[in-house]
Amino acid sequence: MKKTLFALCILCFGLTLSAQKTNEIGLFFGGSYYIGELNPTGHLNSLTRPAAGIVYRHNRGYRLSFTGSALFGSVQGIDARTSSYEQQQRNLSFRSRVYELAARTEFNFIEYKIGDDKHSFTPFLFLGIGVFNFNPKASFGGQWVALQPLHTEGQAKGYMRTQVSIPFGAGIKMNLAKRIGLVLDWGMRKTFTDYLDDVSTVYANPADLAVYGPAAIALADRSINVSDNIGRQRGNPRNKDWYCFTGLTLSFLLNDKPKSCSSYKY
Repeated sequence: MKKTLFALCILCFGLTLSAQKTNEIGLFFGGSYYIGELNPTGHLNSLTRPAAGIVYRHNRGYRLSFTGSALFGSVQGIDARTSSYEQQQRNLSFRSRVYELAARTEFNFIEYKIGDDKHSFTPFLFLGIGVFNFNPKASFGGQWVALQPLHTEGQAKGYMRTQVSIPFGAGIKMNLAKRIGLVLDWGMRKTFTDYLDDVSTVYANPADLAVYGPAAIALADRSINVSDNIGRQRGNPRNKDWYCFTGLTLSFLLNDKPKSCSSYKY
C-alpha cells in the first residue's frame, strides 16, 4: 500500500512538473457574510455585504491551480432581525470589516484553460489556508465603538483580532474571450475564534466592567425585559464563528508559453 501511494505521488509530481504553466490576475467582486451567534443559519440573506479583492492564479496545467488572494469585505449580525424570540430578547448587534490574505489549491473536474475552446468550462473544488483581521463594533451614543477593548464578557485578556482561517468551497470557471475568463465561487472560512461577533460565553457582572467605562456596561447587556443576566448564557463557546466570501472573479491570462517537450496535460 505504501509503495502504491509513493508511486502515485511520484506520478502526480512528474505530471505537474511537465505540465503547461500559465498565470492569471483577476478582480473579485461579490459579497461577504458570517455565521455565528447573531446569524446562526442565514446564508446569503439581507445581512450579506459587498466584498472585493484581487486574485492571482498559477495554473499547473489543465487540472491543478494554486491561487493567492487579498480580499476585503464586511460582516454583520442583528438579533432584532431574526425570527428567534430568544435572540430578539438578547438584542445584540455588531458589524466588522474583514481583511483576508489566503492561499488555496484548486482542482478542476474537467480540463480547463482560458482561451482554449476545447477546454472552456469546468466546475472545481478548493481548499486552502488564510489569515484574516476583524474588528467587531456596535453602535453606542451615535458612534460605532470597537468592542474588543471593552471586554464585554469580562475576559481577563482580550481576544486576538488577527487569526487563521481555513477557506474551502466550490465554483465554476468559464471562458469569456481569448485571454479572459470568469470564475464564480462560494467559499466558507472555518475559524478558530468565537469572537468574530464579540459574543461567546456568559453575561459579565457590570461591576467588573466599570473599569472599561459606560460603553462596556451598556454594550455587554442590551437585553429586553430582563434585569439581571449575570452568569446567564450570552453565546455558545463550543460553536466557532464562520465567514464567507462569494462572488465573481474576472480573470486575465498573463502568459501562455507551452513547454515544447511536454506531452502531458494534468
